Amino acid sequence: MCRSIKTLRPPFIDAATEADVQAAALQYVRKVSGFRAPAAHNGAAFDHAVSEVAAATAELLAALEVRGQR
Repeated sequence: MCRSIKTLRPPFIDAATEADVQAAALQYVRKVSGFRAPAAHNGAAFDHAVSEVAAATAELLAALEVRGQR
């Protein structure tokens, strides 16, 4: 789906930064909404979606247990 979103868990990346998570969330919301940049009347909904996706992504990454990693 979103080929520009990179995998954010080990061993693909040592540690995902907040910027990595935010960029992935933005790309996801852009893809799902079909907007690169929303119109002013959709800006709040777009920004809220990016924040929620970023939070869910960070929660997921924190909860994942990757075998073979120390």
